[in-house]
Amino acid sequence: MPMKVILLGTGGPRPDPRRMATTTLIRRGDENILFDAGRGVTLRLVQAGVPLASLGPVFLTHHHFDHIGDLYDVVLNTWLAGRRTTLDIYGPPETERVVDALLTQVYDKDIGWRSAGEPTFGGFAPVAVTDVVAGPVLDTGRWRIRAETVSHGDGLGIPPAFMARWTCLGYRFEADGKVIAISGDTVACDGLARLAEGADLLVQCCFLASPEIQGDHFRRLAKHTLACGDTVGRIAAAAGVKTLALTHHRPRGDDAMLKALADEVARDFSGRLVIGEDLTEIEV
Repeated sequence: MPMKVILLGTGGPRPDPRRMATTTLIRRGDENILFDAGRGVTLRLVQAGVPLASLGPVFLTHHHFDHIGDLYDVVLNTWLAGRRTTLDIYGPPETERVVDALLTQVYDKDIGWRSAGEPTFGGFAPVAVTDVVAGPVLDTGRWRIRAETVSHGDGLGIPPAFMARWTCLGYRFEADGKVIAISGDTVACDGLARLAEGADLLVQCCFLASPEIQGDHFRRLAKHTLACGDTVGRIAAAAGVKTLALTHHRPRGDDAMLKALADEVARDFSGRLVIGEDLTEIEV
């Protein structure tokens, strides 16, 4: 079965005219499996030629704005495009609460108006949400996916009461003898190593090149929050990854630092390296 990954968005929370927020799509035949739903996801789906009505399921890695900011846009526009079946959404604990708030508190009037005032759409199409933790998540018989807990912000000194509610996931997708790993936002950790082991493709966050890791803020970020050029090549090499695609880039004015990033990662990783841009397509 033909399978490819489209990097729909490769940026972060800060506005970047070049990049929408980090969102990844796996296309397997007629199936379109979405990972995260950050700023601009629906626009990028249309630009990639993806029929919105065919989208789903959706897997969320965590609850930062740049990964869920346009989740309602996905829910709404898949329906407006003709979706009549349930849109399944999976994510870390409290995903059900987040989606319920969107549908019953934030956008309830939008849904009510469209359901009553635009009857040709057949009433609002259902959404089903499942909170998940590390372990098997879904096995369709055509493909299967499991989650691992990854490290995004551990060690920053955030109060324990908040961290008890803060679960960040990466996903390992297996189909047709191929493995695609989606890192989510993370630094090197055991969960990421398990996700990436032997992967044909690892879609890996990589926010900075080493020359950009300047000052206390960025040093703490590189250590505790988002993997950067000093570690991602070693992560992929240790896991035996075949292709490494880098996403979640910081806004930059030119490509000079991207070239430095590619050179840096290539010193540690000898496989195929893709410096992700929005709408980059990778055959698997």
